[in-house]
Amino acid sequence: MLLPQNVPYLRRDTNSSSVLNNTTSNSTSSSQKFLWVIQDTYDASNFFQSFSFYTGDDPTHGTVKYVDNATASAHNLSYISWDGKVVMKGDDTTTLQPGQYRESVRVSSKTVYNTGLFILDINRAPWGCGVWPAFWTLGDGVWPNSGEIDVIEGVHDNEHNQVTWHTSAGCTLTPSTNFTGTIASNQTNPSCESSGTLPGCGVIEWSQASYGPTFDAQGGGVFAMKWDQDGISVWNFYRVAIPDDILSGTPNPANWPKPTATLEPAGCDPLKYFRNHSIIFDITFCGDWAGNSYATSGCPGTCADRILNPSNFANASWNINWLKVYRRQNVVGVVSAGTPSPVLQLRLPLLTAIAAMAIFGLVML
Repeated sequence: MLLPQNVPYLRRDTNSSSVLNNTTSNSTSSSQKFLWVIQDTYDASNFFQSFSFYTGDDPTHGTVKYVDNATASAHNLSYISWDGKVVMKGDDTTTLQPGQYRESVRVSSKTVYNTGLFILDINRAPWGCGVWPAFWTLGDGVWPNSGEIDVIEGVHDNEHNQVTWHTSAGCTLTPSTNFTGTIASNQTNPSCESSGTLPGCGVIEWSQASYGPTFDAQGGGVFAMKWDQDGISVWNFYRVAIPDDILSGTPNPANWPKPTATLEPAGCDPLKYFRNHSIIFDITFCGDWAGNSYATSGCPGTCADRILNPSNFANASWNINWLKVYRRQNVVGVVSAGTPSPVLQLRLPLLTAIAAMAIFGLVML
């Protein structure tokens, strides 16, 4: 999360099996062939069983009280909707007194990842004056030594999503034309280091429908983050422009348009600076970014006053269709025309053995 310049930033540091189907062929600049293989799917059937609820203090000093699973369910802050959507939200029913904190949700995946293709399909993301949501991944240990990747993040009624990387010293963003976003205006140098007043490196999406009310009004969309040895890239697709390969479960980033943001390996080794990441969703209020930027945001009054009225947080909610994680599987050898696919090649010996056993009456088919 990239903060306004000169604002000290202390980050929120807390911290399956694969199936050979739904694959697509890719290649790197060195012509290494590989597949993106589905690893994990999170949806209405398993989401809240697969994520842990964080209940500690907000390290970004938000006016928020993160609640546990039971409290979130009882207070209608986390649930599966009647139409099978995963919903997480900030409290929008309780009137607070000055000094009280508003209840909300922060969850982290129980599975830890080292590289992957992360694709999130959402109908709406939180927004509103004083609201600060994020969909991100975070490494283990002392922040930011294992890195942080902010895929969706913004404050207030902003219209542009912001992608940010936070790392230890030595990782730099390579300014280039390989992505469509704009380097954040408070980026005084290309370093992604996040310590003291160093804010990490951020890229702002060009689209006015990538965050906030316009994003929600057009039915949301898909965000994708690819993290492998070739770097870290983020894409955002409108609902009406989601690539067919994502919809079919065979994503192929090589066929997608330029990403919104890219962290190239020439300036930052993605396997060195990013390790052991959990997936996180959260909604906080005010705090180091939304609070410190409130006076210049165009929002009415003060953030401290804003937090008291529950009606101000009617739009502070996530509505998720699914989150899928694919792993990269290198392919050994070349598959030519007329040659069975790698998946079929793996299955042929097994099928042959079963057929032989059936002939001798060892198995029943």
